[in-house]
Amino acid sequence: MRRFALMGACLLAAAMAPIPAPAQMLQNPPMLTFTQPVTPQAVQLVQQRLRQSGAYTGAVDGIWGADSQAALERYQQSQGLQVTGQLNQATVASLGIPAEQLVSAAWPVVQISTPIVASSLSTPSIQAIQARLRDLNYYRGPVDGLWGANTQEAIQRFQEGRGIQPNGQLNPMTVAALGLDPKILVIAP
Repeated sequence: MRRFALMGACLLAAAMAPIPAPAQMLQNPPMLTFTQPVTPQAVQLVQQRLRQSGAYTGAVDGIWGADSQAALERYQQSQGLQVTGQLNQATVASLGIPAEQLVSAAWPVVQISTPIVASSLSTPSIQAIQARLRDLNYYRGPVDGLWGANTQEAIQRFQEGRGIQPNGQLNPMTVAALGLDPKILVIAP
């Protein structure tokens, strides 16, 4: 999963699982986790720390893309951590970030309250969405301002990658996760 989320232990699943022998636990550590989305500000903090470590050279923009993911994996490997590509407790501690800094802030409020029918957006709005999806390596089609199957599928892959319900709709959480200013989402006349 290319999803960016804070991970921790899931006690219910752990309680229901058989207890492995200590030697087996060292060889195959359990991956019982829950995920929680983090804000763009928290992503910026992680990107800054990864940059300080030398693992990240991309923009500190609060958008978790392929370059941020690869940097996190490089960092985990360089620190002798389990390479999960996820922010887990060990990775966060190694980066020197208190976990509460990543989860305490609320998601930014977006000025839209219901999903937008994407095909009704203006050409420049669709182009901005396509360009952002292309920057994040989810879209490979032309930035032509036409909402088609490729754009729709890219939105769904992006949502899956961010842990948002993959419904292909431009809802407030998807717009915020894309890092787009809701003011650019203009309905075509």
